Amino acid sequence: MPELGAILTAIVTPFGENGAIDEHAFVELMHHLAAHGSDGFVVCGTTGEAATLDDEEHLRVIELAAAERPPGTTIVAGVGSNDTRHAIHLTNGACERGADALLSVNPYYNRPNRRGIIAHYREISRVADRPIVLYNIPQRTGSDLPNDLLAELAQLDHIEAVKQANNDNLAPIDGLRIYAGNDEILTAVLDMGEPGGILTASHIVGPQMRRMVDEPDQRAAIHESLLPVFAAMSVAPAAITNKAALNLLGHAVGVPRLPYVEADEHETATIRAMLQDRGLLVGATV
Repeated sequence: MPELGAILTAIVTPFGENGAIDEHAFVELMHHLAAHGSDGFVVCGTTGEAATLDDEEHLRVIELAAAERPPGTTIVAGVGSNDTRHAIHLTNGACERGADALLSVNPYYNRPNRRGIIAHYREISRVADRPIVLYNIPQRTGSDLPNDLLAELAQLDHIEAVKQANNDNLAPIDGLRIYAGNDEILTAVLDMGEPGGILTASHIVGPQMRRMVDEPDQRAAIHESLLPVFAAMSVAPAAITNKAALNLLGHAVGVPRLPYVEADEHETATIRAMLQDRGLLVGATV
């Protein structure tokens, strides 16, 4: 598996006033994040509002990210679906458009049994020609991928890692690298000797999260200092809070698409107070 990096930001998808993808803002944000700690980007994930992108938009964002990436950064493309045929279509499209790796969530809503999950990933692994990162997030999918199942899936071609967003499952897994799927477990994942995390607070505090990788002796203290950030950014779904924070900081990323809604007055005040406490609003457009 190629090195994807330690700080992979699950980047938001900016929308303009007409609701269309703002490609210029997306490219500018990638370059800003790369200059502030990010090694790469997960595009078209949950925080990127993949659920509200049609296939043309979805594949265009992947293509744009791969073509306009800052030098030395990596692109991991979200290609998950609860329809195996659709997941294969997105997988093929992402490979054709230059993604370095693929993020594939287990089927949500229809919640197949264990044999169905294995069959789903077997079909995806047959068409992929680059690393697959599994995504275990039972709070969104409705079903957990236990560690013994993850180890079994690791035997399939191209399945190389897991984004672990079930904190209770956090443990080494034979055959898989582990990426923190929740910001608050980045320290624990790094302490296990694993590569890093697929993160959202790195939109805001990327340099500090970068230091958690580069300065292991300071990792625990940095983690403790970031707990108020993680708390403030969890007052609403990540796509909402990260767009609110970025807009406050002067990055015009627009508002989320329905069914997500713009941060309300209380949520915005919570995020603004956190940014002010950290001195991040100095010189920003608010």
